Amino acid sequence: REAIICKNVPRLVTGWQKPIVIGRHAHADQYKAVDYVVPGPGKLTLTWKGNDGQVIDEVINDFKGPGVALGMFNTDDSIVDFAHASFKFALDRKLPLYMSTKNTILKKYDGRFKDIFEDIYNKEYKKQYEAAGIWYEHRLIDDMVAYAMKSEGGFVWACKNYDGDVQSDSVAQGYGSLGLMTSVLLCPDGKTVEAEAAHGTVTRHFRFYQQGKETSTNPIASIFAWTRGLLHRAKLDNNAPLQQFAETLEQVCIDTIEGGAMTKDLAICIKGSISAVE
Repeated sequence: REAIICKNVPRLVTGWQKPIVIGRHAHADQYKAVDYVVPGPGKLTLTWKGNDGQVIDEVINDFKGPGVALGMFNTDDSIVDFAHASFKFALDRKLPLYMSTKNTILKKYDGRFKDIFEDIYNKEYKKQYEAAGIWYEHRLIDDMVAYAMKSEGGFVWACKNYDGDVQSDSVAQGYGSLGLMTSVLLCPDGKTVEAEAAHGTVTRHFRFYQQGKETSTNPIASIFAWTRGLLHRAKLDNNAPLQQFAETLEQVCIDTIEGGAMTKDLAICIKGSISAVE
């Protein structure tokens, strides 16, 4: 996910002059977790039973009363794929890559992400990154958030699933609006992508429309979903005219906003209040 920067849309983080691209590992963790309410006293355990008969059984907590429990997972294959996708994307964009975890607390879980990224970088990408004048670095998530806030932007930030979900919205708002954010799902082979509007469906606006009420829905992210898909098609087919069309359409959108024609959400960002816009 990458911000669409318009000069006249004020940034809440004023130092951000270049895009911050959020790479989200959209697999498992909390999003495929099992959670439930613990009804009363008892032991919560986490058990793995190997096909070879090996068993790992850990006591998570000895409940003295009701509570809540959560179990989540990820796989090496998926983490490896995410690492390759992240390294390839940053290299293609000639931007440094940062990977953030909380491996000081989740030593095994987040540590696995850190170790896999580090191993792949050293074996397959380090020389290419050095030749391109960029770098890869792992940082703790809290340190990375602080660095991002005081930076000028201009980097790719690879996040675990939940972190990427949260930080992509935070970064978008920091640049002015969630309606000014691209969202592209990239497969590790670099050939298959899915482009979407980062804000998802705007159901509330559609309900207003059904009721005959006035609406003002920002179309920019939806337009950029199409253009990013077309740009990738142009890249695969070596189709220069298609690339020029998609890039021109994106620039026209930015020029239109910078020229003063925009939807209500962006007008509020610029004017500062709903009353000033109305």
